Amino acid sequence: MPSFSLVALLARSLTGGEQTMEQVVERGSRTLGKRWRWLRPLAGRYIDAFAGLTRPGQRDAVEFLIHDRGFHRAWTKYYNELSVHQVLAEPERMQPVAAARNWDVPVIESAGALAGWLQVTPDELDWFADLKNLTHRSDRPRLDHYHYRVLTKSYGNIRLIEAPKPRLKQMQRQILSAILNKIPPHQAANGFVKGRSTTTFVEPHAGQRVVLRMDLHDFFPSIRARRIQALFRTMGYPESVADRLAGICTNVAPRHLWKRPPFDVDRTQWQAARSLYTRPHLPQGAPASPALANLCAYRADCRLGGLAHSAGATYTRYADDLAFSGGAEFERRVERFATHVAAILHEEGFAVHHRKTRVMRQGVRQHLAGIVANRQLNVIRADFDLLKATLTNCVRLGPESQNREAHPRFRAHLEGRVAYVEMINPAKGQRLRRIFARIQWPATEQLG
Repeated sequence: MPSFSLVALLARSLTGGEQTMEQVVERGSRTLGKRWRWLRPLAGRYIDAFAGLTRPGQRDAVEFLIHDRGFHRAWTKYYNELSVHQVLAEPERMQPVAAARNWDVPVIESAGALAGWLQVTPDELDWFADLKNLTHRSDRPRLDHYHYRVLTKSYGNIRLIEAPKPRLKQMQRQILSAILNKIPPHQAANGFVKGRSTTTFVEPHAGQRVVLRMDLHDFFPSIRARRIQALFRTMGYPESVADRLAGICTNVAPRHLWKRPPFDVDRTQWQAARSLYTRPHLPQGAPASPALANLCAYRADCRLGGLAHSAGATYTRYADDLAFSGGAEFERRVERFATHVAAILHEEGFAVHHRKTRVMRQGVRQHLAGIVANRQLNVIRADFDLLKATLTNCVRLGPESQNREAHPRFRAHLEGRVAYVEMINPAKGQRLRRIFARIQWPATEQLG
């Protein structure tokens, strides 16, 4: 086995500039002090290994060298002669992939520059990025970067809401506004995208013969920190910067959170959740997570959009909800189509929640994200009737009698629900608006 120092320095030379054959060979020759005959074939295998993928980082190059048989043969044959002749210390610089060259992201070319951009010290940057997962091993909740809330989902699964504390949240918001929002999302992505909503998600499927609804299992925590780091590398950020940006935007749930499951939670489900959340992942509840999830799903969206087009169908996605719809031809092949979708998602690192998959033909209620899409967009009748009854009782009995969940701003809460109905079905929304206008609100709920 070659010495790790030689492998690490050779890996640095492979990744230290443009990824063309001659330049890789030249950097390798300068590092080893000789233009070895085996360097050109090695460079060819290196370039082929990462063709079409995110620009490799030093860890990727080290792993490639460790597993490359040609390099092992060269080491075995020339181990007495191989040594590091020159340590290449080229300055880090932005190197975006071709598709990212027009993205208007800030230029940040070192860890020190990133600390300055985020207005923290280098030590504070490393503390918040937590690349060594120190907070995971801590038994002191005060040192956690997040507030945690465990929720039990339907089907017995567990969801962990991870809300960053104020300082980390501010850093994530800066990354969101100055970097992530500069990158165009896929046209099929409708969740957490400016100008898009649940209505734009559902609208393309209104009046179709068949609608296929699929759901992704553990969408946010299934996206690993390594994937986020690769995304920042795609934007052009050097490895040291991409590592810290990914560390700020991802999390490892601390072990003290998983010591004892609640009495009403299945132990097997608790262990599965612990395994999921104690690996570096995208936290649900952080400001940057929705945009990062959309960008990580970009290639899956491209492939699913192409698959839908070939089947004469339409595809949209709202976070972890996927919808496909089409006419008679799509209806005949919809079950087999769903199998192909699941296979693509598996290849892209996602998993389908098969028990939530629904094939909805015209004879049943076709609903997506709580909106009915059979002939035109509409609210679910039971939800409309319940809201109408609540507003009517507010008129008759006073709003205090209906605020059973103790909303601190009950008026704003109800008005938001009315506005949501207006967005989906303006006629029904206006009927609710007229009832809302008759409610006598106490002085504490009067709007300025």
